[in-house]
Amino acid sequence: MKKKPHILITNDDGILAPGIKHLWSALREIAEITVVAPLLEQSAAGLSITIRSPLRLESLDWPEGIKVWGVSGTPTDCVKLGLSVVVETRPDLIVSGINRGTNAGRNVLYSGTVAGVIEGVMNDIPGIAFSCSDFTHPDYQTAEKHIPKIVEYVLAHPLSKGTLLNVNFPSKDHTTIKGLKLTRQGKERWIENPDKRLHPMEGHTYYWLGAKIVECDEHEDSDISWLKKGYIAAVPVHVGELTDHLHLRERKIHFEQFMN
Repeated sequence: MKKKPHILITNDDGILAPGIKHLWSALREIAEITVVAPLLEQSAAGLSITIRSPLRLESLDWPEGIKVWGVSGTPTDCVKLGLSVVVETRPDLIVSGINRGTNAGRNVLYSGTVAGVIEGVMNDIPGIAFSCSDFTHPDYQTAEKHIPKIVEYVLAHPLSKGTLLNVNFPSKDHTTIKGLKLTRQGKERWIENPDKRLHPMEGHTYYWLGAKIVECDEHEDSDISWLKKGYIAAVPVHVGELTDHLHLRERKIHFEQFMN
């Protein structure tokens, strides 16, 4: 019998969020699974790590009797502790989600969901991040149906070294999913929408940062464009090399001579 792949699951919505249970349910028949996720919601935590306070690692039981691990930190903390403390064998894949809300466009840079996968990629473990476009009523059931095939494809046809796959599912406004597109990352992002308030006891001003979507002029072959048409959008995001090589080639000598 062929050995099942070992998958480490994490998220940023928290260990009790419904999305992570749907992700586990989607993959439980095709893989051996370890779940390590934040004890509390860590949305928009990005790649942050906890270094000024201790981390708790707690063994928990889901209602199904499944043993999982909760971490009092960020998704990146979860993957770090997952790899160094929880698992005994190196995972074949790290899968994160299913996130409540979009991680398409430039939101990928803020996403704790994607960050958990990036941490894996930096340890040479490939990964996939899954998100639903709808924040209020995410359609986890539909996403769950498509996830196994995407994961099986990536396991059979490995991603390039340093690359993760960022997958977003379209809004429930589309009654049926038209297909899947391997595409490019778009530009749309959340920006601040500050709500200024007055502290009722101390009298000082404080703010809820708030958020609102900024729509951009999108390339027709981008995740944002395809999601609006009712397609699943999958973007190969390369994080293995961060250097702007064009700038380096064009400015290296001039910059160094100027500084010297």
